[in-house]
Amino acid sequence: MSNIKQSIEGNTAVLTMSNPPANTWTADSLQELKSIVLDLNNNNEVYALVITGEGEKFFSAGADLNLFADGDKGNAASMAKHFGEAFETLSAFRGVSIAAINGYSMGGGLEVSLACDIRIAEEHAVMALPEATVGLLPCAGGTQNLTALVGEGWTKRMILCGERVDSAKAEKIGLIEEVVEKGQALEAAIALAKRVAKQSPSSVSVCKKLIQAGRTMPRTQALPLERELFVGLFDTQDQKEGVTAFLEKRKAKWRNC
Repeated sequence: MSNIKQSIEGNTAVLTMSNPPANTWTADSLQELKSIVLDLNNNNEVYALVITGEGEKFFSAGADLNLFADGDKGNAASMAKHFGEAFETLSAFRGVSIAAINGYSMGGGLEVSLACDIRIAEEHAVMALPEATVGLLPCAGGTQNLTALVGEGWTKRMILCGERVDSAKAEKIGLIEEVVEKGQALEAAIALAKRVAKQSPSSVSVCKKLIQAGRTMPRTQALPLERELFVGLFDTQDQKEGVTAFLEKRKAKWRNC
C-alpha cells in the first residue's frame, strides 16, 4: 500500500504523505519517495514538486520510534540509509521543490522540508528536531541543512536544546519563507510552483545547482563555474526559445532540453 499520494497539476507534481495518524516515515515510504523523485526527473513536463501532509494536524512526525525500540543497530543503519538516500534525492531534484507544511513537522518530518528548495508553513505549524531528547540525532540532513538555512546559533537551540519553533519564529529566523493561514499552504505552494513554469526549466536546473554548490564550493571555483554553465545554456533549445519569445513578445514554449 502506498503511503505517498501523487498527482500532476499542469507542470507541478503534488506529493501527499499519507500514513495516519501522523504521516510517519517507513522504510517503504522512503524508498517510494526516492523512486517517485527519480521518475519525476525523467518527466520533462514536470518543472516543480510540492510535498505536503494529509490531514490538518500533521505535516509529518518523522520516523515512528517503535522502529528503534529494540536497539538493533542493523535496523538503525538501514533506516538511516533510507532516510539519507530519499532526502538527498529530493534535494537533487532537477526542478523546484516546495514544502507545504500544514501542521506539526518533527524530526524526519522537518528534515524532508529542509531537503526542499522552499518552505511555506501554515500559522499553526510547529517545527522541531527533537531526536536528542530520545537519545538519537537528526540523521537525514538535519544538522547540515538546518545550519545552512538558519546558522549555527538557532540550529544548536533547536537540536541541542530541543527548542520548538512556531511558524512566526520560523519565518523570522529563515527556516521558512512564508506563513499562510490554516488550510492555505498547499494552495500557496501550488501557486508559487506555477510561477516556476514561466521560467526556463533548463535555466532553473543549472541555477539550482549553482546556488546549492555555494554550500561547499569556494567562490573561486563557483564563479568560473557560473560562467561556464551560462555558456552551456546556449546548447539548449530553451535558451533559443526564451530569447526568441522575448523578442517576438510572446509566451515561451519550453521544451526542458
